[in-house]
Amino acid sequence: MDPLLSWRDEFPILDKTVYMISHSLGAMPRRTKDRLNEYADIWSTRGIRAWEEGWWEMPITVGNLVGRIIGAGPGEVTMHPNVSICQAIISSCFDWRGKRHKIVSEGLNFPSNLYIDYGLEEMGARVVTVASEDGITIPLDKLLAAIDDETLLVSVSHVIFKSSFIQDLKAITERAHQKGAMVVADLYQSAGTVPVDVRELGVDFATGGSVKWLCGGPGAGYLYVRRDLWPTLKPKMTGWMAHSRPFAFEPGPIAYTDDAFRFLNGTPNVPGMYAAMSGYEIVNEVGLPAIRAKSVRQTEKLIELADEAGIPVKCPRNSNDRGGTVTLDVPNGYEVTQELSRRDFLVDYRPGAGIRMAPHFYTKDEELESLIREIQSIAQRG
Repeated sequence: MDPLLSWRDEFPILDKTVYMISHSLGAMPRRTKDRLNEYADIWSTRGIRAWEEGWWEMPITVGNLVGRIIGAGPGEVTMHPNVSICQAIISSCFDWRGKRHKIVSEGLNFPSNLYIDYGLEEMGARVVTVASEDGITIPLDKLLAAIDDETLLVSVSHVIFKSSFIQDLKAITERAHQKGAMVVADLYQSAGTVPVDVRELGVDFATGGSVKWLCGGPGAGYLYVRRDLWPTLKPKMTGWMAHSRPFAFEPGPIAYTDDAFRFLNGTPNVPGMYAAMSGYEIVNEVGLPAIRAKSVRQTEKLIELADEAGIPVKCPRNSNDRGGTVTLDVPNGYEVTQELSRRDFLVDYRPGAGIRMAPHFYTKDEELESLIREIQSIAQRG
C-alpha cells in the first residue's frame, strides 16, 4: 500500500480525472474552499479592521509556510502576486551602468524571466545565455565559465521547465560568489517536489510560485532574500508597504523598513494568499522526503513504460538529474494532448519539448499505465 494515497480524498478533481499536470497547475485541496470562505467572511464582518487583525502581516506569515518548504528562516520570505514581480524587485536593487553589469542565465530559462533580463539592457545590463546542446540539459562547465568579473547577477532555474533537468545550484552559487556576483534561483519547478534548502545552497535570492507543485493556485508568488543582504538592498520597484512608517503617508523618498517588508510594494493579494495556504500546509505535512521518493519511483516507471511503448524520452534518465516531470516526444503532441483532455487525462504540451506529465504524491501507480495506454491509443488512431 502507498500511504500517500490517503491524501487523494483531499483533492476533489482526482475523483474523475487522471491528473498528471501538477507541474503546471497543482490540484486544488478541498480545504481551499473553506479558506476562501474564511476570507469572504472576515471581509464581510470585520471590514477595514481585518488589516490590523492579520491581513497586513500575511505577506510574512504566509511566507513562513513557504520558508519551511525551501529551507528559509522565519521572516525571510515575502509573498507577491507572481514571479515576474519578484524578479523585477530583485533587478531593481542594482545599478546596471557600471563595469559589473552582466546577467548570466541559461537559454532554457523560463521566458518570463528572460523578458525581464533583456528589458534591463536599456538600463545598461548585458544578458548572456548559455545554450543547451541537447535541448534537455545545460552544460555546467559552460555556465560556470560565463560567470566572470563583469557579472552582477546569475539568474537560473533550479529545474528546467521544459525538460525537468536539475541544475547544480551549489556549484553555480559558489562560482558566482567567487567572482563577486549574486544568484537568483527560480524554484518554481522544484519547490514541492525536489528538496531545496536556500540557506544551505547559499543563494542570494530565490523566487517561485504556488501554481504548480505547491497546490496553491495562481496569484501567490514568493521571494526569498538572504538576510544579511537586507541592509544593502534598496529596491526601486517599491511601495508604501516597504516604508518604515507606512501610515504616516510621508511624501518624498522612501525610508525602508529594516526587515523583509522592504521588498514589498503595494497592497498585497490577500485572497490569493488565503487560497495558497492549504497547499503549503499539506506539502509540509506530507514532507519533501516522502514526496521526492515517490516522485523518483513514479517518474522512473513512466520512463520505463515509454521505452516499452517506443516513445522517445526528452528528459534526464538519471533521477539525480531529473525533477518531477517526464517529457515525451509524441508525434502530433499538441493534438494528442487535446484528445487526452477530452478523455479526462490532463497533461500539457510545450513546443520544442513534447508532452509533459507529472505524477505527484496523490497519483496512483495504475494511472501511469493508463496514461501511456491512452497516448498509444490516440497515436495509433492517427
